[in-house]
Amino acid sequence: MFAYFGTYTRETSQGIYRSDFDPEHGALTVPALAAKAASPTFLSTDSSSRFLYATGELLLDPSPKPALGGATAYAIDRPSGGLRWLNQEATGGGGTVHSQVDTTTRALVIANYHTGYVAAVPIGADGRVGPRSAYFPHEGVAPLGPNRTRQDRPHPHCIILSPDNRFAYSCDLGQDRIYCYRLDPAHATLQPNDPPFGIAEPGSGPRHGVFSPDGKYLYVANELNGTVTLYRHDAPRGALTLVQSYSTLPEGFSGENTVGEIDLHPNGKYLYVSNRGHDSIAVFARDPASGRLERKEIVGCGGKHPRTFTVAPNGRWLLCGNKDTNSVVVFAVDPGTGRITATGREVSVPEVVCVLIV
Repeated sequence: MFAYFGTYTRETSQGIYRSDFDPEHGALTVPALAAKAASPTFLSTDSSSRFLYATGELLLDPSPKPALGGATAYAIDRPSGGLRWLNQEATGGGGTVHSQVDTTTRALVIANYHTGYVAAVPIGADGRVGPRSAYFPHEGVAPLGPNRTRQDRPHPHCIILSPDNRFAYSCDLGQDRIYCYRLDPAHATLQPNDPPFGIAEPGSGPRHGVFSPDGKYLYVANELNGTVTLYRHDAPRGALTLVQSYSTLPEGFSGENTVGEIDLHPNGKYLYVSNRGHDSIAVFARDPASGRLERKEIVGCGGKHPRTFTVAPNGRWLLCGNKDTNSVVVFAVDPGTGRITATGREVSVPEVVCVLIV
């Protein structure tokens, strides 16, 4: 297996880095530069792991100012794990922040936090991305949240697909809403759904989300108020109903904190959310029948500002990227309890903000 790391390229980082990942022992090799890129802050891959897509800024010559957002496509070389640049397409505005490939590998859906839109681009049989085929700005359509510093305008922070590949959901931090779009993968298009969104708690700032494997529940990590929320998902209609909200922080904590990443264990029984400020990972047990959560522990992340992490496909390891300490820390996962334990193993990755295991 390979681990790819997306980064900010504000200081010493040059783009996307790669390590060999040993799923049996949870070991990572020293990361090496896989592709030069401008702040590739999120990475996604197709279901067969043939291609990798990076969102962020586009490397154009001369580079426009301000930065132009879009998607860059790479082919993944086997067996080396090297990345071969294919092409890139602009979607507009500043750097893009999140993406996902649909299950047919015909569409890449994209979120842009800075300019406030969601978009889609087609994917060809050769993995290349085509010109923008869908574009929906989140402007003038909803009241903003009460946090006027962070919720000054729409801020779509992620876009994820329902397990049945019919809908795309975008968490909008600025508007406290989870927007829903109908996906047509054959034409790489999106259309607003009816109902058009689910409601988040005022001031919560929904950031990232993950579906349960059966598609019945959606879990959303809320950046601004330190919570994770459970939504019941009406799969035929695409409707969301808020069921439960649970703190990711210990009782009595009063410092500054923003929630970062969320991920579900492959067995569907455990959920993980990172805290930036408290610098920890909250571990929840999940009832597959009701979807409800129960917090089991909060564990230090082994660094500062855990913006990203991912659970390995075999469910035995959690790789946590700590941006401010430029490190990726390996935790062992107990498959019987979901609890995590630091292994003492870590590698250095400059300004790491995304971890993807392929």
